[in-house]
Order: sequence, then structure tokens, then C-alpha cells
Amino acid sequence: MRNLQLVSKIIGYLLYFEALLMLACLGVSIYFGDDDVFAFAVSTVVTFVAGLSFCYFGREAQNRLNRRDSYLVVASTWIVFSLFGILPYIISGYIPTFTDAFFEAMSNFTTTGLSTFNVEMPHGLIFWRSLAQWIGGLGIVFFTIAILPSFADGDVKIFAAESTGPTKNRLHPRIRTNSRWIWVMYLTLTIACVVCLYFAGMGVFDAINHSMITTATGGHSPYGDSIAHFNSASIEYVEIIFMFLSGINFTILYSMLFKWRFKQMFKNSEMRFYVGAIAVVTVFLAISLFANYDMSLEHAIRSSLFETISIITSTGFYSENLSHLPQFTWIMLFFCMMVGACSGSTSGGIKSIRVVMLMKNIRNEFRRILHPNAVLPIRVNGEVMTRSTQSTLAAFISLYILILIVASLAFVAMGMELDIAFEVTISCISNCGPAFGPEIDANFGWDTIPLAGKWLCSALMLIGRLEIFSVFVIFTKSFWKDV
Repeated sequence: MRNLQLVSKIIGYLLYFEALLMLACLGVSIYFGDDDVFAFAVSTVVTFVAGLSFCYFGREAQNRLNRRDSYLVVASTWIVFSLFGILPYIISGYIPTFTDAFFEAMSNFTTTGLSTFNVEMPHGLIFWRSLAQWIGGLGIVFFTIAILPSFADGDVKIFAAESTGPTKNRLHPRIRTNSRWIWVMYLTLTIACVVCLYFAGMGVFDAINHSMITTATGGHSPYGDSIAHFNSASIEYVEIIFMFLSGINFTILYSMLFKWRFKQMFKNSEMRFYVGAIAVVTVFLAISLFANYDMSLEHAIRSSLFETISIITSTGFYSENLSHLPQFTWIMLFFCMMVGACSGSTSGGIKSIRVVMLMKNIRNEFRRILHPNAVLPIRVNGEVMTRSTQSTLAAFISLYILILIVASLAFVAMGMELDIAFEVTISCISNCGPAFGPEIDANFGWDTIPLAGKWLCSALMLIGRLEIFSVFVIFTKSFWKDV
């Protein structure tokens, strides 16, 4: 039996933190004098009282968290955060239905950046949406590990359950110190982005919101036409730089920016693949834009670089309407969306390191055919890839493809065209969002998804953010059996 009292206690502490975030949004609402002040006041109180209730239920819990409990904490925290995250939307009346509000909240916290409506919101709700993406970028539980006293003996297990990618690089042996350094890196990147966007021509409020969204690779811009709203080359270049940086493993990024170890970037297999994929797709897309649109060469290169980095990092910003591009460029962009950027970053997708490992594994199998008796270890960044790692990689890729197929067929059963169903599934599970424009297709918008489809989208977002295993493991029989 799982330690539900301890799980409840931890969720209670986390709800205190969510109430604090809502309090910050309440301050924004009061400052601008908008009509969402009451909504945030009530939401803050309700969330805080709920935190008290969860903590009271777990008041006698033993502070020892095992691996199974850590997975339960992580999965349930993201769901609970989203459930309480809907309060400002519903109470304010801007999103009146529970399903749409939950879809919105889950999209925010998982940094997917999708929305089923397009309505002008007050400043407090805009800030709430951006703040939720920013917190969800590196992880809700991961953030609390960095700033709160240890609430259980098991921080390492929680870190493993919520972090992205198969590799768990650290800056420091102690997980709490490691978390704080990563968050310092994250905060520094966000502040730098605010400053650069402001000097590029954005207003202060827009710069703060877009910087949080950019470093979280969330992509849910306050404006319906995303970065295209500003029609500014300088803003696009700033976004290109910070989206690219946010797609890098934060331990490598820390070494690059704080310790000036730029050689580590070129030695890392994942970084080389990440940069190489961006370069190749950008060249093909730039040629396509220059040849088919009335664009200057600089405009074509800038737009192609912006869209490629936006999609591979799962940010989902867009500066151009790509719906009329040739199909071969769409295939390349969908490949980028599925792959994603680096592990240990805020991006979604499979992660570049898994693709590198898969390619090395395939190459090794060809060698094994020719030399069946030879010992042929697979090395990634100087470390031997164990049989266990190879097995986990195969299981992850297989399950990922299976989810794509099953979810796409489910959307088709709901009345969608097959290509649209596949695009919706990819957008949700890769946490990329509407990277190809305000609508996926000329005859389709996210608000047209049926009720059951919105819940399936929400599930796919969570599965993609927690990288499948952390969600599915709690539905296995062995998870609930005592050993």
C-alpha cells in the first residue's frame, strides 16, 4: 500500500506554493485594476485552504518516500495543480466550462501552449497563464525541491520521476544544491530575456510574459497571432537566441555561460545533433520560403530559423503562416516536433539524446550482423550504453509510437480527418502546441475538438510532459502491490 498520507502532505505543501503564485497574480490584477481581482482573491483562499486540508490528512505521515510514492507524488501533483489552476478562469467567467478550463490549465503547466478559445483576457489572467508555463518548464515538484526545506527523504527519487530525458546530469552531488543552481540558471536566462525583449521594442508587461513563456518553451503568447503580432525582426532574433538556449541541457548551459566551457558543447553528442538538426532543417526551409514566397533572403533565413527552433524546442511560437509550405518541409518540421531538443531542458518531444542513442544502437546492430562474436559496446558521450538503457530506450520509443497510433485513431473515431488527428496527437504529446499557425488546418480550430477529445488532449499533454513512464507506471498492478 502506498504512503498516501505522505503524498497528501507533500501535495498540501505544493498547494501552498500554488496559492502564493495566485497571490502574485492578484497583485497584478490590483495594479492594473482589472475585473479578475475577485477571481484571484477567491482562488488564492480556496487553494490555501485545500493545502491545509491535504496537510492535515498527512500530519502523521512518516517522512520517508520510496520510489513508487515519488511517481505518485509527481503524477498527482500535476493533476491537482491543474484542477486548482482552473479556478481563476472559471470564477472570472472568461472560461465558463470545466473541460475547457482544465484543458487550458493543463496546457499551461505542461508548457504545451494550446487553447480552445481566443478572447482578450485581463492582465492578471495573462500573467497567471505565463507564470504557470514558467513554473511547469522545469517542473512543479522540482521547483519546490530547490526553494523549500526537504519535505521527505526522497528528493532524489522525485527528481528522477519528474526530470526529462534518460540521462540525469548534475552540477552538484546534493540534489537540493543541484536544483538551486539549475533554477538560478533558469531565472538568469529569464531576466536576460526580459531585458533583451524590452530593448528590442516590447513593453515591460509583454517582455515579462514572453520571457517566461520563452524560457519555459511554452509558446502560449498573450496574443492570438503570437510573435507575428509585433512584426519586428529584432524581437524575432531575440526569441531565436533564447529559445535555442532554453533547448540546451541546463547543466551544459551552466558550464557554457558561467564557467565558459564552450568545448563541452561541441564534445556532447546530443548538442551536436541538436545544432545539426536545426542547421539542416533551417537551410531547406529557407530555400523553400525564398523560392515560393516574396521574401528577401534575410527574411527567409530569419523566418526559417525562427520556426525551426520554435518547433524543435516545442515552444510553439510562430512568425509566419506555414500552412501553404510544400509537404516535404512539413515532414521535416514534424520530425523536429517529435524529436525535441536536449534532455534536461524545458523542451518536449522524445529528446535528441534518445535519437542519438537509437542511431548508435542501429549502427551497432549492423556491425553485430557482420561480426556476431565481437564485443561491440555502444558509447554515448564517453559512457557505455548498458543493456538496461537499451531496453528502456526500446520500450520508450515503442510506447511513444503506440500512443501516437491509438490516440490518432481515437480522434478519427471522434470525426477528425486522419492527418488532422495525427497533427493534434503530435502537438499534444510533444508539448509543442500550435507551431504552424493559429489553426492547424484552414477548416479546423482547437475549439472544434469534441468534449472527449479535449480530455484526451489533456491526458496526452501530461503523458508527454512526464515522458510516459511516470504516468503509466501508476496504472500497473505491481505498482500497488506491497513487496
